[in-house]
Amino acid sequence: MGQWEGIGRRFVVGAGYALYRGPLADSTSHRHAAFQVAVAAAGDEVTIVDGAGVRHRGAAVVVAPMVWHRMAPVREVSAFFVDPHCAFADRLRAGCGDGVTVAPQWRDLVEEDLRASGVLPSAEVDVRLWAAMEALTDHRVALPGLAARVGLSPQRLRALARRQLGVPLARWRIWRRLARAADALGEGRTLAEAALAGGFADQAHFSRQMREMTGLTPSAVLPVLRASGRAGGPAGGQDPTGGAGAAYARRAT
Repeated sequence: MGQWEGIGRRFVVGAGYALYRGPLADSTSHRHAAFQVAVAAAGDEVTIVDGAGVRHRGAAVVVAPMVWHRMAPVREVSAFFVDPHCAFADRLRAGCGDGVTVAPQWRDLVEEDLRASGVLPSAEVDVRLWAAMEALTDHRVALPGLAARVGLSPQRLRALARRQLGVPLARWRIWRRLARAADALGEGRTLAEAALAGGFADQAHFSRQMREMTGLTPSAVLPVLRASGRAGGPAGGQDPTGGAGAAYARRAT
């Protein structure tokens, strides 16, 4: 029996992670503000090509944040996007490099594995960086003012984000906007409405940012996302872990 038999295709955003499961015809070269764990269906493999053209092939492949790559076409893939500030990201940092890594130890990864540690904060994140991330979530704050608010110089804040998150704060903020937009799509809103809900200028801006960050477009994942909602699976940022996850989601999203 295949590892996903009876599970079906879906696109879901949870606290600390996102998941796309389905076919992939091709993806453009892109980089994102999250770890990606690409897991093939049982008996198959996925191939990820890095920015230098090197092909990494295996049952599971991990891509570190901000690494240019593209995924070769595959009949079925489970692509997990893990926020670098959640506890599960600490496990990926410990076992993988800072580029593209063939990681057979993650070939049995399923969504349930992320639900508990995805809602917990990374032990790597400085409390001042947490405060900066919280401020960026709901407000447009210039870097000098943001740094002053948390008691750091702009240079120190930039360095802290790159070292502990692996991404610039601006890229992290785009990732969180994409999560909010996907949440809106899961609620049945139009692409234009989801773009505004995520804080994008318009639908075209939403599409460009999603393609750059994931290699996919909103229109490509929309049928899968809507099918997930009809099937009764968790859509958008619904938190199956209850109060603890909700509290973390208020901090992280």
